[in-house]
Amino acid sequence: MISSFLLGDWILDIEYKSKGIMTTDEGPLYQFVNCQLLRDHQLIKDDLWVRNGKILDPEKLFFDERVTADIQINCKGNIIAPGFIDVQINGAFGIDFSSNVEDIEGGINKVAKGLLAHGVTSFCPTIITSPDDIYKQVVPKVKRRNGSKDGAGILGMHLEGPFISKEKKGAHNDKHIKNFGNGFPDVLDTYGVLDDVSIVTLAPEYPRSDEVISELVKRGIVVSMGHSTANLTQGEEAANNGASFITHLFNAMLPFHHRDPHLLGLLTSKMLPKNRYIYYGLIADGIHTHPAAIRIAHRVHPDDCGVVKAVEAATLHPAELLGITDKKGTLDFNTDADFILIDDQLNVKLTFINGQVVWSCQDNTT
Repeated sequence: MISSFLLGDWILDIEYKSKGIMTTDEGPLYQFVNCQLLRDHQLIKDDLWVRNGKILDPEKLFFDERVTADIQINCKGNIIAPGFIDVQINGAFGIDFSSNVEDIEGGINKVAKGLLAHGVTSFCPTIITSPDDIYKQVVPKVKRRNGSKDGAGILGMHLEGPFISKEKKGAHNDKHIKNFGNGFPDVLDTYGVLDDVSIVTLAPEYPRSDEVISELVKRGIVVSMGHSTANLTQGEEAANNGASFITHLFNAMLPFHHRDPHLLGLLTSKMLPKNRYIYYGLIADGIHTHPAAIRIAHRVHPDDCGVVKAVEAATLHPAELLGITDKKGTLDFNTDADFILIDDQLNVKLTFINGQVVWSCQDNTT
């Protein structure tokens, strides 16, 4: 039987095999055909197989299970890419996580729902420098969770401050900025709990930051350098202690100087641990960061500025940063079926979480 349903601005053909949809615990087997897959750093013409929210290896399906698809979906030549991952969202859609503390869950739910239209399938809610009582009120309430039709998944919180430089505070309230006077105990006293914290942005030039960075990394928390007056040597020391990210490169940090490139120099430093990368975020709005500055950052590793690299910057790289590539950020076999259908201009047409459509480009509910 052949039927069709409207998803986006075109018709996706769905073919139900004569045997009907499986009713076993395995669930229906979906085959996405006529698509380009972003896999192994390239776009390839292949099918995507999904069942029970996981991306499957077709060879095992054919040779081990000896099954064929229950449902075929014609993607009309469009690109299937992993769902976008955003590791720093301070708010959106009229919500500011740092000020919407009385209903932080409601605010996060609204943002999570709205992000589906932008192809974001998981994110890190971020709050800026705040009083201790705000952290203790907010942090315990924000829990990691999988995404669904109700919104993008939560990968843990990003705490941007308060251990930052007053000289480079940006929009942060300097009344609540502090240093590590007592080392790591100050971090625990400030945040309260760290169970669902994924990233902490701090200024690595503070005394005892080496202790703090090491302790955070031991707990599986990514340390990001930002809102900082650190020189290159201090940045390199932080990286060797486990820091692996730079918060909004170019902004709220000392500018490049030929005698000391400061944190910007980490992009080309030869003093970093072997086989380690320093990731960075950019506010690429043409206001916070000049396009020429963005091109400078790109030309540090100028392999390509094409579709593949652009999409990997929003999928693979943040997943690598968070250490979750076994689940997110790729279309590898046995990873979560969180992916998007995009055209050649990178316009999001469909968003999938756990293999299910959670947003289409004709969905006006978000």
